[in-house]
Amino acid sequence: MSENLKRLGFVGIIIDDREKCAGVVNDVLSKHSEIILARTGLPNAKGNTSVITLVIDASTDELGVLTGQLGNIPGVSVKSGLAKK
Repeated sequence: MSENLKRLGFVGIIIDDREKCAGVVNDVLSKHSEIILARTGLPNAKGNTSVITLVIDASTDELGVLTGQLGNIPGVSVKSGLAKK
């Protein structure tokens, strides 16, 4: 399967310190807006923690860049997956 083949997928993001990280996370998401089909968020899900879920249409390379940038933000946890076809 080609690495450049776009597939549907998801990204789950948990932000442990919303006040500190939300702006940086939003900047990263804005830079990758072309692969984001849908975004839902639950600010202050519990205390100062937020949850964001994305539906994406991306190649494995594009997904890797997005999740890598998000995962490098202190206080942010990321999980993702792509459809097999």
